Amino acid sequence: MMNRPPVNEIEVKAGCRYMLVTSVAKRARQIMRSGEDIGNEKPVSIAVDELNNDKLEIHYPEEYKKTSEY
Repeated sequence: MMNRPPVNEIEVKAGCRYMLVTSVAKRARQIMRSGEDIGNEKPVSIAVDELNNDKLEIHYPEEYKKTSEY
């Protein structure tokens, strides 16, 4: 099975894997709660596509900004 887009590419957009995973999971939960008709697509796939296409903006916690190079 091939990942599209590759995790390494979208990890750069998120800053680190932790922010990638938490941001995509949070957005996927929002999609599930919204009641939108998403057809056969999975909420996580939609969230990853949004991040990859710059439709999902990640807001970093203040503590993260102080200790991170990103």
